[in-house]
Amino acid sequence: MKVLIAEDDLNIRLGLCDLLEAEGYDCIEAADGEQAWTLYSERIAGQPEPALVLLDIMMPKLDGYSVCKRIRQQDQQIPVIFITAKSEEIDQVLGLELGADDYIKKPFGSREVIARIHAVTRRCLAAAQPPSVSENGTDSFEMADLRVFPAQLRAERGGVKIDLSLRDLQILHLLYRNKGRVLSRDELFDECWGRRYLPNSRTLDQHISKLRKAVERDVQAPEIIVTVHGVGYRYDG
Repeated sequence: MKVLIAEDDLNIRLGLCDLLEAEGYDCIEAADGEQAWTLYSERIAGQPEPALVLLDIMMPKLDGYSVCKRIRQQDQQIPVIFITAKSEEIDQVLGLELGADDYIKKPFGSREVIARIHAVTRRCLAAAQPPSVSENGTDSFEMADLRVFPAQLRAERGGVKIDLSLRDLQILHLLYRNKGRVLSRDELFDECWGRRYLPNSRTLDQHISKLRKAVERDVQAPEIIVTVHGVGYRYDG
């Protein structure tokens, strides 16, 4: 899922990119409002379109309000989240009137950003009514005693809900679709990180370890993400 991040502060922009890419999003960066509009407009010309836009309000050349207004003239559905240091109610009202879906106020923490992005992503996935990934035609699938709900970015076991990142979902979905087959590390990187990503064993191992803690009943005896030493991972079903 592509995210357009328009933020003139380089450190904030790079920090947001790192944070969202770790969650499984593909980020497009803009350093000012004009560049943001240009990058968004390219999708009209046939380029891959972003599924979400993060807009700083106070940007050079073209402010976030103006960019949002232009986007809304082209697309009423794409989610737009403002990034702002302003907290006055009038600014929030103006942003909402222009069609913003949410606000992230500076300074912000990583958990707040991820929570807001996940909330918007769930709305996007639910509205898109994605094709079924299950064999029985429902919008969920089972792995051992775990039921995964893609449109909710969640799984559930025994009534307990487990939040998933977009990348978590991509990994589980890939394992489920290839039940019984060993997936090599390169396959996992290509499908879940993207072919442009330079493989790093530590990145994959750390993510799998974190995901196992979330979805396995016993991380010492995994049933969902089984390690095949020297090759990759497998879900046996």
